[in-house]
Amino acid sequence: MQKRSDRTFRRMLTATLMLCASFASNAQSENTNKSVVDSPKAPVRSIEDLNYLGGEASMPAFSDSVIDVNSRYRQNMFRKGLAFRVITGPQYTQNLLDAPVPADQQVYVGQRPYENAFVQPILSSDLRQIGLHRAQLYMGAVWNWVSWNPAGPKSLQLWALYFYKEFGNDRVEIKTGYIAHNMNFVGFFVGGSTASAVQGSYAVLPFEAGMSYFPLTTPAFDLRLRGPGHTYLKSAAQRSIDPNGGPTEVSRNHTGFRFIPHGDKLVLINEAGYLRSASAHEHEAWFRAGYIHNNTPYTNQATGRLDSGNYCAYVLMDGQVTQTSPEHPSHGLYAGGSFMTVPDTMNAYSRYFEARLYQEGPFRSRPDDILSLIASRTGYSKIFTDKLVTQGQSVWRAGTTVTGSYSLHAARGNYLSFGLSYLYGPAISPRVSNALNATATWYIYF
Repeated sequence: MQKRSDRTFRRMLTATLMLCASFASNAQSENTNKSVVDSPKAPVRSIEDLNYLGGEASMPAFSDSVIDVNSRYRQNMFRKGLAFRVITGPQYTQNLLDAPVPADQQVYVGQRPYENAFVQPILSSDLRQIGLHRAQLYMGAVWNWVSWNPAGPKSLQLWALYFYKEFGNDRVEIKTGYIAHNMNFVGFFVGGSTASAVQGSYAVLPFEAGMSYFPLTTPAFDLRLRGPGHTYLKSAAQRSIDPNGGPTEVSRNHTGFRFIPHGDKLVLINEAGYLRSASAHEHEAWFRAGYIHNNTPYTNQATGRLDSGNYCAYVLMDGQVTQTSPEHPSHGLYAGGSFMTVPDTMNAYSRYFEARLYQEGPFRSRPDDILSLIASRTGYSKIFTDKLVTQGQSVWRAGTTVTGSYSLHAARGNYLSFGLSYLYGPAISPRVSNALNATATWYIYF
């Protein structure tokens, strides 16, 4: 029965991806035929059409890269509808209150000096060679290394391989292929950019529920609909990440290409929101709420059985309080908050609350910098912690974090971030002392 169920799920997901690709091809064919009749002007091409598109976070423009956007290399590739960039960077974290513990006693990042480094090559095409408009083929790999594997995973694998297409003056967007969804849903990135590296947002609940995230990827299909009055609806169907976490996912799927490892089922993500960009007359506002449902069996901590139906529900809001520059409407002070919940029976981390303040362009001379203050509280599952107590282990019932950080646009394509975090209850078990973590991050965009 299990093998039959796996075959049925595999066929359903394969059929979904093929149907979506067929829909995109047919819609494009219709638009192409219409263009022959109407004979419109050829669309103006921009190198930014080759940048990351269709997500809830953005990457820096190609003009903000170590390699000059007007260089012969960039322009020769652009004329062929191609762009190649590499993102890389190290991170370092250490607790300042206590001496490092032995390696076999570490239970949280920073308890021993922690290093992380990654290299992310990306190739994109705007598909002009085959006559497509407002489309993109996006391909990426990643090497990710961490000094403490539970905070990883360590990997060398596929990160992205998908087709992206817009329809109806950007009213409809689709993505289909291998996708990491942490850049497409929820809105994890303070300030909306992958380059800011703002510290303090530690919500892992959507990943517990099986949503794909960097550096992991899964086959998926995404659909976004833009409605009236700045509203939108966004949905995704993806294969689940392994219920036991990132390191297990990598050990079962070394390259990232494996379509459906045994036991991994369907995850459905639905998000609705209101997103109004900053302008000379309006402040920026973003509200979003979503629900993630996973059909993969998880261990029920209360019964010890495998049960399906894990989920994550979330609500987030960010609003611009002040505007400090008429020339740059997005500059100013922002306030935001988050709430997330998952079942106590299937997840160690069960509730997440966050409040944040951040200033974009805090100084006139530093228009691209971000200053932030973030407070969060993570509730640990009572069922999970009670079970540890009966085994004679000490536990924290919740963890509270307060973090101040500054993200510095140091030079073209170079971003530095420095953060200081106080952690009250830094790990579920054992009940170790509170920590004061200092973190430094450097992102480089070539």
